[in-house]
Amino acid sequence: MASTPESRRTIFRRIAQRSYVEWPAYDSTPLYDRTSLAGLESDVRTISETWFSHESHNSVEKFVCSLPLAYFKFETHDRYAGSTSYEMDTLFRVFMLKELHGWDHETALVGFLECHPELREQLGLESVPNQSTLWRSWHERFTGELRDG
Repeated sequence: MASTPESRRTIFRRIAQRSYVEWPAYDSTPLYDRTSLAGLESDVRTISETWFSHESHNSVEKFVCSLPLAYFKFETHDRYAGSTSYEMDTLFRVFMLKELHGWDHETALVGFLECHPELREQLGLESVPNQSTLWRSWHERFTGELRDG
């Protein structure tokens, strides 16, 4: 089964009803704000634990596309000041795919995106970024703290 609006709503309701979880993390403590990587990591962990416990949710790609990131302020972690072709939240999702699949190089990621046009659309990519663009984004645009997080 694929994820649906109803199944996604179900998992976020489950999270909201858990008495021991404060989500999103930046709302739960003054230690985290909307730029906190520890808060983002906590939220990703909370959502993934609940996401993959649902019978309809077995796709890493759907998880990455459904992860709510609108609250997070990526600007603090963006070292590039000029105009760009790709938004930080889109690049974050793309690199999450790379990390979750365990690919060591951007080349595998590019090949995967080329073979999955529906995923590109869900990610908001009009075209597949080339390997050098992805490499530069990871190594020169993302802060070291974001890459390590």
